[in-house]
Amino acid sequence: MIFKYIKYAKQHIYKGLNFSNFLSIFAAIYTYYILNKMADDILKKIIAHSKEYGFIFQSSELYDGLSAVYDYGQNGTELKNNIKTYWWNAMVRLHENIVGIDSAIFMHPTIWKASGHVDAFNDPLIDNKDSKKRYRADVLIEEHREKLYQKIEKEIEKAQKRFGDAFDEQQFRTTNANVLRNQEKIDTLTARFVKALEDSNLDELRQIIVDAGIVCPISGTANWADVRQFNLMFETKLGATAEGASTIYLRPETAQGIFVNYLNVQKTGRMRIPFGIAQIGKAFRNEIVARQFVFRMREFEQMEMQFFVRPNTEMEWFETWKEARLKWHKALGFGDESYRYHDHEKLAHYANAACDIEFNFPMGFKELEGIHSRTDYDLAQHQEFSGKKIQYFDPELNQSYVPYVVETSIGLDRMFLSVLSKSYQEEKIENETRVVLRIPPALAPVKVAILPLVRKDGLPEIANEIRNTLSLNYNCQYDEKDSIGKRYRRQDAIGTPLCITVDHQTKEDGMVTIRDRDTMKQNRVAISELPQITESKVSMNTLLTQLL
Repeated sequence: MIFKYIKYAKQHIYKGLNFSNFLSIFAAIYTYYILNKMADDILKKIIAHSKEYGFIFQSSELYDGLSAVYDYGQNGTELKNNIKTYWWNAMVRLHENIVGIDSAIFMHPTIWKASGHVDAFNDPLIDNKDSKKRYRADVLIEEHREKLYQKIEKEIEKAQKRFGDAFDEQQFRTTNANVLRNQEKIDTLTARFVKALEDSNLDELRQIIVDAGIVCPISGTANWADVRQFNLMFETKLGATAEGASTIYLRPETAQGIFVNYLNVQKTGRMRIPFGIAQIGKAFRNEIVARQFVFRMREFEQMEMQFFVRPNTEMEWFETWKEARLKWHKALGFGDESYRYHDHEKLAHYANAACDIEFNFPMGFKELEGIHSRTDYDLAQHQEFSGKKIQYFDPELNQSYVPYVVETSIGLDRMFLSVLSKSYQEEKIENETRVVLRIPPALAPVKVAILPLVRKDGLPEIANEIRNTLSLNYNCQYDEKDSIGKRYRRQDAIGTPLCITVDHQTKEDGMVTIRDRDTMKQNRVAISELPQITESKVSMNTLLTQLL
């Protein structure tokens, strides 16, 4: 593909592009290609693995597929449900003052007018005239800024290796010429970017892209069209006849279902502030630039919690939930270096503070979860548009007020991708490569595989008895096809933490061989010990206790 880029860029020399500019374009293309090829290769492997082992399928694949829409297969559904359970239990079960609801996808259209989605739920899009490809203007700028950050980090890494223990990172950041130059570019770019977003200045967004030398990854040119706004909501009709039908929307977020049910929950649950309402549900966005597998889709699931607090206490709760949510992620054991905070430069119209927890996906650090201080915007808007009071009487203060809200919102599909991408590993073992998913055992789709060594001599009967016992509490899989080695590899590929092998010796001593996915160590244990061993390895409580 790099040769296609070179050929394309060379063609522009004959259109008035001088050789120096050509070399600059080529360098930009080559850098982009090298930096992204490895990430693309990993993502492609994950996509292929997901299909081969029943995690994710392209939606409507039988009819050549539907872009940016995916179906979860048998193992993907189990993993997804386990992630939901981990989130739900951490939010609702471990917090006495948080309850859950399940609101409808279809909602009164005025709700979206009150929330600001009808007028302000837009993405700034830009087309490259040469490649005919469309991009989000803000994402192009953010990705360019991230490359500048990475240049700084590489300078620091080189200096650390060179100076060892004597290295002073703070001094290096404030004195090194290359670091200072790139930091100045970042600061200048950020200031222009934030102002353009705040002013909704689409011409300035385009100019930033041009001035920064941002080129189309496909054509390698900066031949950009004007930036345009595009509303992301899906419209549909509700009514018995076409003439009498009214326009409604597929919800673009699940939060509004919580806000319009705030009073119902508060009164029926006798909830006292501070308290939270949690929800897991589908949302829909007409993403024009949907890409990177399940990272950005048109139909997706969100796990959101809205926490209602007294006015003027929201920033304390904002910091509390930032720490709590990062702790939830880190409990999975993917390493602290896989996460970072990113504070928003431009705040949404409803927020007075916002921070993302970013995860190091195969394509780099991207947003995984957002924590937002939404002030009283949403409840106040619904109070105004509905004409009904949405207030809370605080007995301690002896006054009524519209509560402020701190939100935690995570994309379930992105969470799924983060688990899958970080778990996927290829290991060299003797003369073969083992593909293993080191999924946290509590989230693994299949917890235990029961494998009779042969399909005779009463071994399948013993294996099925073990399966019947363990399947009361865990998702188990029985497999008797192929050699035991091939069966182990199949279980490694779907992330099964434990394999139990029943052999001829089992009939004599009541012992089985239990194999650990990660270490591949095998031990002989009594059948009677299997429930306890399995519980200690795969219980969801091993994750939840880290959050207490």
